[in-house]
Amino acid sequence: MELDVVIDVVCPWCYVGKKQLDKALEQRPGVVSSVRWRPYQLSSETPPEGVDRAEHYAKKFGDSPQFKAAREHLLALGKELSIAFDFESECRIANTLDAHRLIRWAMTPGLQNEVAEGLMKAYFEDCAFLGDHALLVEIAHTAGMDGDLVKDLLANDKDKDLIAAEFQQAHQMGIQSVPMFIFNGKSGVSGAQEASVLVQVIDKIQTDAA
Repeated sequence: MELDVVIDVVCPWCYVGKKQLDKALEQRPGVVSSVRWRPYQLSSETPPEGVDRAEHYAKKFGDSPQFKAAREHLLALGKELSIAFDFESECRIANTLDAHRLIRWAMTPGLQNEVAEGLMKAYFEDCAFLGDHALLVEIAHTAGMDGDLVKDLLANDKDKDLIAAEFQQAHQMGIQSVPMFIFNGKSGVSGAQEASVLVQVIDKIQTDAA
């Protein structure tokens, strides 16, 4: 069974979804032969220097009770999933194009999972700016990639067009929110589902295939 997971690394629900997927795969070891992390951008117009997170969310959500409730829910889920969400420290939201390029390059050495985890941990737990190339190189190196090669690739436009094409493909598929889990290229599950739900989907696909 193959799985494609469409994410944006500045989406907190994608971090939750990844942790839930990790739990699901632990319960069904060896069933999913490959997991590919696919790019999506919630805000492609974000400038290279990023935007202040607090200001961005104040403009987007204001002081709505729904936003406060969602944040409290995320904090509670974070505790359950060993995610130390930091929503209070000063932070800038990056344009995630370069982060997605890094995830793409991590596919060849089989390190996408580690890189995606490193990126989301850096942003959500350390309030790091994902537009910083030095940070991206550090995350790549820590995951086991060739840091010097990544530095050289980030310095040019390598694969920007391919990532942009994947963004467009996601929109053409009707994906409007992330995470999106796509099993065997056709069975889609939207949202940061609990591990038990993902296990049920895996089991059903296995049963139907048999």
